[in-house]
Amino acid sequence: MLITTLLLFSSLVLDAQASPAKKPFTLERRSDGPYPLDSVDKLELSSLKKFEAYLAKHPSKSGCTLENAVRRMEWGDLSETQRKEYIKAVLCLQKLPPKSPRDKYPGALSRFDDFVATHESMAGELHSTPHLLPAHRLYIWAYEKALREECGYTGYQPYWNWGRYADDPINSPLFNGNDSSMGGNGGPDSYKGVVPNGAYKAPYDLIPAAGGGGCVTQGPFKDMVVSLGPFQKIVSNIPSNPRTDNYGSNPRCLRRDVNKYSAAATTDTLTYNLIVNSANIDTFEQVMLGTPEKGDWGVHLGGHYTIGGDPGGDFFSSPGDPIFYMHHGMIDRIWWIWQMQDPENRMNVLPGNAPKNDTVDLKWTAKVGQTWDLLNNIGGHGGEFCFIYV
Repeated sequence: MLITTLLLFSSLVLDAQASPAKKPFTLERRSDGPYPLDSVDKLELSSLKKFEAYLAKHPSKSGCTLENAVRRMEWGDLSETQRKEYIKAVLCLQKLPPKSPRDKYPGALSRFDDFVATHESMAGELHSTPHLLPAHRLYIWAYEKALREECGYTGYQPYWNWGRYADDPINSPLFNGNDSSMGGNGGPDSYKGVVPNGAYKAPYDLIPAAGGGGCVTQGPFKDMVVSLGPFQKIVSNIPSNPRTDNYGSNPRCLRRDVNKYSAAATTDTLTYNLIVNSANIDTFEQVMLGTPEKGDWGVHLGGHYTIGGDPGGDFFSSPGDPIFYMHHGMIDRIWWIWQMQDPENRMNVLPGNAPKNDTVDLKWTAKVGQTWDLLNNIGGHGGEFCFIYV
């Protein structure tokens, strides 16, 4: 009896040594940067335990885990060297030959333009009620993939935490115009501002101009040539496209109005409230897109018109400004944080309740995605999604 007890005790000790208790997952955020954690950052951190428990019950079939998922970082947390590597890859994509059909999209002059043509020609596929979130997740992932596989980028798609810079976007590391930024503001323009849509009433029926709107003259994208579009003319004196479908080559400068008025709709408090006060996915998407009856432009519109100009202020052509991908990276991030508040009930819901066999088809941009398989960043899209936001 004594020998049996000793053997059992020894076995338990050996098992404990061989299988130590798993440590809770942490993001290991950069702690030496200039930006303290905001309320959205803290909410993300506090939500990870629930998401980790969910993944323990529903592990990815592809083997993706929180620990081995790639980390998409906020632009301001990247080192100067990392930012410049990303910029170099975007500039590379703007020089590579296009893959989109030449007979249909002759104005797509590069691989970068391919993504613009996708957004213009597949606006319905990307923006239908059930597709908006998952289709843009696929779209951003495909862009990241192109940067890495075609231009040698070794990092991952950064995002733009709007709240960090909402008070002064023009002097942020995104827009300050230095060589590690995404370019500066545009020069002065005479346009009056942006009309969000006809449902807003004064004073919210106009996002006032903020002093820019002209050509970007500082930073890595000062010589960038915009080709496709425009479909919408937000700022003044934009030449019309030579083709009636707007897919012809229409070379012009990149224009911006880095807009503090629009940025005021993207504070961390507003973003936090969007996440915690949206009891269901329909409310989350609706409030994100704006609620005219409350005079709320929403973080989606607010981010787009913080960039503004041409093509950033054009609903169809907005990915023609490279900052688009960081803005929608943040949209994707807050969707994930919303999901993590109640993973069991939120990881498999979409607004509009698409059919179970629904797909997202972005043609030459990415292989067809099963819509319901695009909802999980840990193992979605047949196991090809494996990323988190840090």
